[in-house]
Amino acid sequence: MIRSLIRPEARNRLRMLPALLAIAAVVAVLAACSSSGTSSSGDGSNSSSPAAATADSLKTANIGGVRVLTNAKGFTLYSFAPDTPTTSRCNGTCAQNWPPVQGPATAPGVTGPFGTIKRSDGSTQATFDGHPLYTFVGDTAPGQAKGNGLNAFGGLWHEVTTSGSAPAGSSSSGPGGGGYGY
Repeated sequence: MIRSLIRPEARNRLRMLPALLAIAAVVAVLAACSSSGTSSSGDGSNSSSPAAATADSLKTANIGGVRVLTNAKGFTLYSFAPDTPTTSRCNGTCAQNWPPVQGPATAPGVTGPFGTIKRSDGSTQATFDGHPLYTFVGDTAPGQAKGNGLNAFGGLWHEVTTSGSAPAGSSSSGPGGGGYGY
């Protein structure tokens, strides 16, 4: 009965909606990949991205009221919930969107153990407090944390904080709230 109340041209538009949404999702993913100027160096890192991290000395920054670990260029560093202290679970396309921070790394004034792991491709990735470190290609300028709280590539991403857990709802510019407290 309701179907007979909807005009035929409106029904056709409704049928097209899922296809249009799927196309929009594909375009968004492709834009994210191509806008970063990706040029994989074979080690899972994205060396041409402004956020690409080649560790040595990291820094900290106050982003959205939370003290977070950043790479030397000021881009927020993230951890991936499915990782273990010895294994990165972010490879391939995941590593193109979340470039691993090459290790070893240190950060002046930051307490907590820095270390490294060997990635599946043989490269060395920096860790902090047992968590492999990444940047995010969606952060296009220093001081952003657009990846915080995202659920992508099979798990949650969190900005790496340096001074205890973030207050509830105080996520920097990401949608997820909070962060890992180290």
